[in-house]
Amino acid sequence: MSAMRTNILVRSLSTSAAAAQLVKAPVQVFGLEGRYASALYSAATKSKTLDAVEKELTQFQKSIKTDAKLKEFIINPTLKRNLKVDALKHLATKTNMSATTSNLLGIMAENGRLDKLESVINAYKIMMAAHRGEVTCEVVTAKPLDQAQRQNLEAALKKFLKGNETLQLTAKVDPSLIGGMVVSIGDKYVDMSVASKVKKYTELISASA
Repeated sequence: MSAMRTNILVRSLSTSAAAAQLVKAPVQVFGLEGRYASALYSAATKSKTLDAVEKELTQFQKSIKTDAKLKEFIINPTLKRNLKVDALKHLATKTNMSATTSNLLGIMAENGRLDKLESVINAYKIMMAAHRGEVTCEVVTAKPLDQAQRQNLEAALKKFLKGNETLQLTAKVDPSLIGGMVVSIGDKYVDMSVASKVKKYTELISASA
């Protein structure tokens, strides 16, 4: 999407006539969802509704997951776009959504992009986490971490952070790792698993045979 088209999207999402200039998001998310989320972040910044939009979208995302009829309505490609636009405008009014959130739903409905809505919401959440100085970190280990291990790991990972940043740690288990762990912190990726080393050595041996 060109800068001009991005600015058009920003203007559409914003209730202000002077909304053409894009406010840069704190972190870049690629793809269609990234473009919509960036435009949303810019519009919400201008209208001072960053937190309100995040709260509304998070609640709407929960509703999609728990309400089968709403989910079907969102993803059904056979329903006319104008029907979806009108229904979402009614829902926005009924639930007192901010104009910025309402505009996002309306524009995505008009453009036939509601199937990407959850991806856009997730992208916006990533931007808001960066806005708050939160650094997401995922740790994958062969066995579950006990409390002491998790605390020690958090202490070690916090050394990578800047003064105003906070760590948001999630832990997952993958028995196929054999041992060690895989750590993703922010945009950094460190593979410390035994399995990956075994695989690498196997490939080297195979290549030289």
